[in-house]
Amino acid sequence: MRDADTRTGPEQVVVVGAGIAGLAAAHRLVQRGVRVTVLEASDRVGGKLLPGDIAGARVDLGAESMLARRPEAVALAREVGLADRLRAPATTTASLWTRGALRPMPKGHVMGVPGTAGALTGVLSAEGLRRVERDADLPRTEVGEDVAVGAYVAARVGREVVDRLVEPLLGGVYAGDAYRISMRSAVPQLFLAARSHLSLTQAVRDIQAKAAEAPQPGPVFMGIDGGVGALPLAVAESVRARGGEIVTRAPVTELRREASGGWRVVAGDRVLHADAVVVSVPAPAAARLLRAEAPAAAAELDAVAYASMALVTLAYRRGDTALPEGSGFLVPPVDGRTIKASTFASQKWGWIAESAPDLVVLRTSVGRHGESEILRREDAELVDVSRHDLEQATGLAATPVETRVTRWDDGLPQYPVGHHARVARVREHLGKLPGLAVCGAVYDGVGIPACIASAYTAVEQLTADPVRSRSAGAGE
Repeated sequence: MRDADTRTGPEQVVVVGAGIAGLAAAHRLVQRGVRVTVLEASDRVGGKLLPGDIAGARVDLGAESMLARRPEAVALAREVGLADRLRAPATTTASLWTRGALRPMPKGHVMGVPGTAGALTGVLSAEGLRRVERDADLPRTEVGEDVAVGAYVAARVGREVVDRLVEPLLGGVYAGDAYRISMRSAVPQLFLAARSHLSLTQAVRDIQAKAAEAPQPGPVFMGIDGGVGALPLAVAESVRARGGEIVTRAPVTELRREASGGWRVVAGDRVLHADAVVVSVPAPAAARLLRAEAPAAAAELDAVAYASMALVTLAYRRGDTALPEGSGFLVPPVDGRTIKASTFASQKWGWIAESAPDLVVLRTSVGRHGESEILRREDAELVDVSRHDLEQATGLAATPVETRVTRWDDGLPQYPVGHHARVARVREHLGKLPGLAVCGAVYDGVGIPACIASAYTAVEQLTADPVRSRSAGAGE
């Protein structure tokens, strides 16, 4: 136990939410000798990282890969004993299903924005390619403090670029609408380049040139043998091994500041008293918890919209399938299809093919922000529309041996124009309450490394918090 007179942070912390961000925060805290209790409303840990199986094959029923060019997720996997299970994709070759055919995913672009018109040959029409070339002759387009990705890109290089490439790429991350998504929050690299260049295509070429000058070794993405759903389980095990407590089926119903300056946390019939609290739950749940002590922050979080989606996993006998090469394909919404993407999981992840050599496993995703009708359909209907689109795209007409539908209701926070300012306001309001921090997908990015980074930021904030100064006033 650290001496109370020399400690620089809280001794007892409650983490609300056991998604990957909450678990990462708990892990970092127990590494520093802090006593931690994690309270999770559901019956499991992991949030959107969900391991499962189909026809005996191990699969992910949620997120399936981690961006390896950011260090946080891969580093955490190594810290919790998964180093020997890290795997690069067996193939990274993807396609676009557009204009009635599977077409190779273009190269030479940044989130769908090309450096030259030629980079999108085969995807855009001749008119669309000519529109891209006009970018160099257009006057500067100001982006201000923020701008919608789709609106800005369409103004510079035409709507076809947005509709055929930017939209499906961004949709794969946010399940949202490119014409509403914030460029500053979702594609910050492009936003910064756009502020300093007259031409968007020149900005992209400069980004590419800088990347070529300092190439990053290793794969862009990584998975885990058995699925990335193994990561939260391993983190939870490590937290418990270091003395941390993780309680499931423990929805938190009240969070109040105490006269001492600490926090009172109520979960069912359990009342906990902590020096500090990390709130790591989606925006609606966070707003409910924060409303009593931080009403302005709660109001900001109440305004965050979410997209729902469903993942359809299908297993086929290998002898019944003959898929195209590659890891799968994306689908531009403008083409009017139901599915928005498909992953050829057995081809993308070698461990699936090795563990189930007689099977071929595919995934499709259905649903975008604002598309509520499709998600009201029964599971069998979602399987049927997925099979129909897969047959149209690849010729796959076989009957699957097993299917699974996993629904992620309100699963992905939306990052509209001004999202960065909303997040800043939330943190400004909460900064007036010592011993309180937030983290998760709603703040600084929806990817696994971004969620983990937000957790570490929350921990650093608590460590630097003057928690010993218990005379600070409550409220905002």
